[in-house]
Amino acid sequence: MIRHGSRSAMYFRMLFRAAALRKGQAVAALTAMMVAAAAATAMLNLFVDVQAKLRREFRNFGANLVVEAKSGGLAREEISAIQAAVSGHGLAVPFAYAVARDEKDRPIVVAGTDFELVRRLNPWWAVSSWPQVSGQVLVGVRAARLLTSGNASFSLNFQGHNVRVSPMGTVRTGAGEDSRVYMSLQDFQSWTGIAPSVVEIAASGPPEEVTSLLQQLQANLPNTDVRAVRQVTEGEANVLGKTRSTLLSSAAFIVCTAALCVLATLMGWVFDRRRDFAIMKALGASDSLIAMFVAGEAAVLALAGAILGFASGSGIAAWIGRANFHAPVAPRLSVFPPVLAGCMVVTLLATLLPLQLLRRIQPAMILRGE
Repeated sequence: MIRHGSRSAMYFRMLFRAAALRKGQAVAALTAMMVAAAAATAMLNLFVDVQAKLRREFRNFGANLVVEAKSGGLAREEISAIQAAVSGHGLAVPFAYAVARDEKDRPIVVAGTDFELVRRLNPWWAVSSWPQVSGQVLVGVRAARLLTSGNASFSLNFQGHNVRVSPMGTVRTGAGEDSRVYMSLQDFQSWTGIAPSVVEIAASGPPEEVTSLLQQLQANLPNTDVRAVRQVTEGEANVLGKTRSTLLSSAAFIVCTAALCVLATLMGWVFDRRRDFAIMKALGASDSLIAMFVAGEAAVLALAGAILGFASGSGIAAWIGRANFHAPVAPRLSVFPPVLAGCMVVTLLATLLPLQLLRRIQPAMILRGE
């Protein structure tokens, strides 16, 4: 036990003594490993966190799935089934539509919905003020020019049933919403008796989960048309795919560059110390012992580089998240094990060529100065 402990102590003294005598080369190798570990840490943190942030950003663009009744309206059981399937995985907002007539007998599309859910579904809508109480409506900017001047109330007629409403605010989207009038679903159904015919869904999660939800709804609701909003889903998939490939390719390029730097440093290190290794061989040291010594030096550098790189990489990832998403990317300790393993693998692979050179060292020739 004592002999084993003394050998271990001597081994580590030799490692630290070698690093102290060649500080420049040790610092160069350590810096290369730290840069590689920092890049890998930042990219892996971003890889995990940015995808979640991007998905949240895409949900601000509205629904990515739509359920529409093939004829008539959706039954209450169908709406309940949709909400149950989406619960915990996103947001489902029902819409009911009718074509009414204004006071000058002009057609106008009126929609009934839940304003609180719509605010969460479409935060990108430019709304001046949301309705708060029954009888208040949200008017599209184009419809407002036809129906009312200022905030004056106006009447709508649907199949002989009149309702007088007060505009609370206007909505501008640049699409069909600008020509509609939105009222609460309860007011709409009391006036028209029409049930919701469309449910817009903002499904969260990776593309695989969204596709699974789409297939589940299609199987459970045979009397409806369930489809994906291609512009949103394809745009999300393209952005996430490009972001993923960019992060991974950048990390791979930096790691390969660092591996070449470590290889060059270790080659120089071995070449400068070939006389020391020749003396060790002359004194009876085996090739395996010298290989353990060189690999030990490389492993210590990899460990130090991984720790320093993980700390700096976490800081870089937090800065990138704050600069681009206005929210820091939280450090993930689960990233450290793969970063450490990667540093060890890269460093130990970089020792293979120097070790081949060490096996060819002939002590007599080196000690004679040849």
